[in-house]
Amino acid sequence: MVKTKMQTPLDTYQWELEDMDSHTFNFETQKGKVVFLNFWATWCPPCVAEMPSLQKLHDAYKDKVTFMFVAKDEPERVSKFLKKKGYDLPVYYSRTQGPDVLTSKTIPTTYIIDRDGKIILAETGSANWYSEEVREKLDGLVKSE
Repeated sequence: MVKTKMQTPLDTYQWELEDMDSHTFNFETQKGKVVFLNFWATWCPPCVAEMPSLQKLHDAYKDKVTFMFVAKDEPERVSKFLKKKGYDLPVYYSRTQGPDVLTSKTIPTTYIIDRDGKIILAETGSANWYSEEVREKLDGLVKSE
């Protein structure tokens, strides 16, 4: 399940997003942090299928890892979906073009970025994100403080 991108470094942290409350979020503030980044949409069946495991992972690591769920969808649809399912996930929308190495034509696509700005995991398609393998990888990253 876990595909590694050979520690590909981010080409830039220049990326402006907006949260569900229309507040600006600058990705630059995440430099030096462990980031779990997921691109998704409500109309995407594989995205919806992996949401329960993503919520569990977020609940377990939200104080140690920055979670970013970047929606490729209408804000109103996303808001209704999250409310209906009872999900409490930090959702963002791109305002500017993100880093080139975080570009995928397929959703869901998920990246885990370490404190050094290296992509240590890149996964396309639905996955069980609360698996032992993923939790061990995150445990290793958050312990290396």
